[in-house]
Amino acid sequence: MRGLKDRRVIITGGASGIGRATALRLAEEGCVVGIFDLNGKAAQELAAEAKSAGRTVFGYAVDITDRDAIERAVDAFEAEAGPVELLANVAGWDLPVPFLDTDRAFWDKVIQINLYGPLNMHHVVVKRMAERRFGRVVNIASDAGRVGSSGEAVYSACKGGIIAFTKTVARELARSGVVLNVVAPGPTDTPLFDGFKAASPTGGKIAEGLARAIPLGRLGDPSDYPGMIAFLLSDDAAFITGQTISVSGGLTMHG
Repeated sequence: MRGLKDRRVIITGGASGIGRATALRLAEEGCVVGIFDLNGKAAQELAAEAKSAGRTVFGYAVDITDRDAIERAVDAFEAEAGPVELLANVAGWDLPVPFLDTDRAFWDKVIQINLYGPLNMHHVVVKRMAERRFGRVVNIASDAGRVGSSGEAVYSACKGGIIAFTKTVARELARSGVVLNVVAPGPTDTPLFDGFKAASPTGGKIAEGLARAIPLGRLGDPSDYPGMIAFLLSDDAAFITGQTISVSGGLTMHG
């Protein structure tokens, strides 16, 4: 895709699932990739794997709920690679629990990772983009944030918040050379979804039911998303901002 080669990009949650697939795709496109992941060992292992294939990838252990840790990691990446131009916020976490069975500690964990984490990333990275008058951001939300999802009330609230937040910041920064968009996946076969299934006695049946409900007849795969993310970060999408695009096999259809 046009305009990705040699661009410097940070990907949160880049050591597994959709983040890993996205990191490898952007590296293939010629980006200089910084992987931010709570699992620093996995991030560094993926970076080493990509480097052995001739890609330029760096891995960092980063807790995105800690703004100061993000600032240090961004400084480290920019010292090695140069100014950040692209950002993909992919990291997320949830477990299936009916809302009335949850407690404040669970709410706090879900909100810290899925809402405050991306806000922290924007506050550090997008501020630098605006100062340089160039940047592209893709936030990974969820179709749960568009239509709701039983057992994911707080997660859905966070993802709906990310959609609204992205639209607002896209308006605020439109004249600063920064564009922001959202990709909303449907149910996807990732390590997070494995944990989702294991957390409930009926998790396997829920997964089967979701697959049947998707018009294309299967759960998403991590490889289904990097193309859209790469497109929205590329020059081909330079006139697109504030949009939310569902990639869900037709489970939800908006427009």
